[in-house]
Amino acid sequence: AYGYDKTEKAYSRLCEHLVRARRAGMIRFQDIRDDGTAEHLAGSGWNSPAEFWDALFEAGDDYERPTREGQDFRIELWSEAGGMAPTLARVARPYGVPVYSTGGFSSVTVTFEIAQRARRSRLPTIFLHVGDYDPSGESIFNAMAEDAMAFLPFSTEFTPVRVALTEAQVEEHGLETAPPKASDSRSVNWIGETCQAEAIPPDLLARLVDDAIEEYTDMAQLREVEERGAEERAEIVEKLEELRGQSEE
Repeated sequence: AYGYDKTEKAYSRLCEHLVRARRAGMIRFQDIRDDGTAEHLAGSGWNSPAEFWDALFEAGDDYERPTREGQDFRIELWSEAGGMAPTLARVARPYGVPVYSTGGFSSVTVTFEIAQRARRSRLPTIFLHVGDYDPSGESIFNAMAEDAMAFLPFSTEFTPVRVALTEAQVEEHGLETAPPKASDSRSVNWIGETCQAEAIPPDLLARLVDDAIEEYTDMAQLREVEERGAEERAEIVEKLEELRGQSEE
């Protein structure tokens, strides 16, 4: 939108400008997400019985049935870029689909865990993936799918699906492209330009993910589960009201 060059130098310069703008108070810190910190929570307690009851009511308000109850497929959505995972999670959450990311090439531990989840499930697994349209992005998707399947028995149904980014999508939506990185050894056999997944407009990305998930989701069944969960949630809240009233007598 603003004509920045698709180069590493321009990217680094933009990052430096953003850091200075945040330090100067021109951009609020909360306007840019930073996933570099991992928080490990310590134990906590309650300041009063009333605070405990409030927490119970919040839990009751959050009650819902397993979203994918009664579905014919189990779905995992993977993001090549760790920074895109929260955005994808907001789209996938209403369908009960978990989102994962390794921030690039995955280890053998990751693909083994993918296989174990698929193996434990009684349903066929759909492996959805969002990544860059470039030599590494293509290789990451193929390597993860092939390695996960190598750990699975033939009886386990495992279907890898490339949600984005594809050459056809880049051309159809006129996304910004750049030459392959010379530092990537896989570029030797790559023909044409490349495109980063972050170049997809958020509304288009949401639509692509929605379409991919809904292809393997019985929407009528999903709505029925949501309605049943709402009814049970109302019953739980009513019982909590009764319990709190009894405790205050």
